[in-house]
Amino acid sequence: MRSLTHERILSAARALFAARGYRATSMQSIADQVGITKAALYYHFDSKEEILRELTLPLLDELEEALAAAESLGAPERVRWAAVEGYVDVHLRHRETLTMLVKDMTLLVQAPVADRFRAAIALANDLVAGPGGGLEHRVRASQAVAGLADPVVLFRDVPADRLRSLILDGARALLGDPPAAPAPGRTLTPARGRARGRSGGRPAALNEAQVARARELYAAGRAAEEIATELGVSRATVYRCLKT
Repeated sequence: MRSLTHERILSAARALFAARGYRATSMQSIADQVGITKAALYYHFDSKEEILRELTLPLLDELEEALAAAESLGAPERVRWAAVEGYVDVHLRHRETLTMLVKDMTLLVQAPVADRFRAAIALANDLVAGPGGGLEHRVRASQAVAGLADPVVLFRDVPADRLRSLILDGARALLGDPPAAPAPGRTLTPARGRARGRSGGRPAALNEAQVARARELYAAGRAAEEIATELGVSRATVYRCLKT
């Protein structure tokens, strides 16, 4: 269980990384912000890289879960808008972390953060485009996905509820179709999703032979959707195995 000091370190580091940039923030400045010695800081974290990893993982984990939950809904329009809403909601919950990453763009090209983001964005593009769409529709879907996170950083002083509404309005205008109506009192996509395979449906994991087969097919130019169909799993599962 995390201690209060552990949480205070993460909070201080997140704010400093977002304000100054990751590389411009020293371990000493984090310790000073928390009001502890540098030695005490190293008791909780071995390195600045470890702090960064712990700050970034919740965003990535929730993003992958939200997209997997969207994919499980079945009907293409429900999948599309659950993916859009889930994508926005996760980024709004982690606005400071996203700002931290954008502040120092080099962090977004480093593994494993970069690999997981690329996989999540690729899956989001597929879910928003839906099955059977032509190039024009897929380009429009990728434009919509690309525009979901940027406003979270650019307009970070705007209240989350207001910004969420505006971002979704923009996505609707770009995609040209309305979202399916959510049930009263809740959004279409839950904050933390449940991927298929945990409670029935297609399995959420591949064995070693299936992982090898998925990578072989991907290297041969097969699309993730085709690989998922052949192996009987979701696209989210395929993307997870390809990124590792």
